[in-house]
Amino acid sequence: MTQKTALVTGGTGTIGTEICRQLCQAGRRVVTTCLPAETDSAADWQRVQKDAGCDIGVVPCELSDFGSTQAAVAQAAQLAGPIDILVNVAGITRDASLRKMTPEQWHAVIQSNLDSVFNVTRGVIEGMLERGFGRVISISSINGQKGQFGQANYAASKAGIHGFTMSLAQEGARKGVTANTISPGYIDSPMVNAVPEEVRKQIIAQIPVARLGRPADIARVVVFLAADEAGFITGANIPVNGGQYMS
Repeated sequence: MTQKTALVTGGTGTIGTEICRQLCQAGRRVVTTCLPAETDSAADWQRVQKDAGCDIGVVPCELSDFGSTQAAVAQAAQLAGPIDILVNVAGITRDASLRKMTPEQWHAVIQSNLDSVFNVTRGVIEGMLERGFGRVISISSINGQKGQFGQANYAASKAGIHGFTMSLAQEGARKGVTANTISPGYIDSPMVNAVPEEVRKQIIAQIPVARLGRPADIARVVVFLAADEAGFITGANIPVNGGQYMS
């Protein structure tokens, strides 16, 4: 069986790192993106992963820019081979209630979270269709399903990712290309841990399994959906939220 190549956007973050590691451990060649301004820190991250047994390529990319993403996809393919698996992880928040949200806050989130998914997927989809195999896995959010006060921009971007995914799933189905989303709930990460402890306790009290998610909880689902044997799962959104939101 030919070893397949996975491109992970935003792979140097908390969830992205675990996804990269688990894909590597599953026998995939892995490349991730980093912001051009973060190449030095990404090189340090890369060394840490290599010391842990995962040799992961890194390519600089401004994901909200179409030209930059096409160049990054080409560079990733040169490093590790044609992209068989794409995992769209990168995203940002710029929270504010709608009445206070600026156009800059709106566009920054839509460009980083949703435009990026189009940009990178557009760069890999043709090759996947031609080769008759592809896995496109995009990280959405519980708040893309239920909404969240102060996150109209973020919720819209994450809901949009699943709409994109369902359309792509129909386009790729007969060619062996699947497309699915994963919607994490609250994950134990620096962003969540920055929330005041009392607020975190309130969040956990709303989660039936009574804990925050772990990056590994998300990465396991990515590895499952990326498997050669997962070809009958497409257009799905898999919630990984400890039962906090059921639909």
